[in-house]
Amino acid sequence: MTALSESGLVLPRYRRDPEGTHPPLDSPDYKSTGLRHPKQPLVLLPHKLTEITGPLLGPGRLGELDNDLTKQHPEEPQGQRIVVHGRLLDGDGRPVPNSLVEIWQANAGGRYKHVWDNWPCPVDPNFDGVGRTITDNEGRYEFTTIKPGAYPWKNHDNAWRPAHIHFSVFGTAFTQRLVTQMYFPDDPLFYQDPIFNSVPDEKARNRMISRFDLSRTVPEWALAFEFDIVLRGREATPFEDEEDE
Repeated sequence: MTALSESGLVLPRYRRDPEGTHPPLDSPDYKSTGLRHPKQPLVLLPHKLTEITGPLLGPGRLGELDNDLTKQHPEEPQGQRIVVHGRLLDGDGRPVPNSLVEIWQANAGGRYKHVWDNWPCPVDPNFDGVGRTITDNEGRYEFTTIKPGAYPWKNHDNAWRPAHIHFSVFGTAFTQRLVTQMYFPDDPLFYQDPIFNSVPDEKARNRMISRFDLSRTVPEWALAFEFDIVLRGREATPFEDEEDE
């Protein structure tokens, strides 16, 4: 869908996702939202030429090992190697090519390489936990990484976050950035995680859970998990920000 601005510029418009797909900005069980969610009505900033045409996020800005988090240091990181792959799709199931996909995650013990993460779990000097890639013409992406561990986070009594990988997807501009999380099948911590459960609709929550993919497992090397990201429509992947128009 498109809309015509006052300047005559044709701007993209998007279908709204079904109610319950995305979490509310204020989710009381996730205590940090009490400090983060907007206290005033949101102001719609119209997209103009700058917002819909830049910056350019093409393959020339990526390093050779940006999508292989196990080879970014002289030695290998600790933990179970995994291949995470999938497709980036629009609301009609069409592939979204040439889109920048970024991930960040904890190491195998559940610790981020970050100054504020100081719970007593070793930092892996051979694992930064950050990667990026560009989708191909069929919307496909792939990362080789380490399966992250669960970690404590003090949100409630004996609170542990399920193992997860953060995903960031860009369109043609930073204003089109979307962020979500990928979880792993059959995690025993789902039931008590307020971030996972902040998505009201159960089917939408389950779309954040990856699928074990034996066909893409690398023998004697790495397990594989498939995770498709759908941007809009009835099968949309839940994202952290709601559409507000």
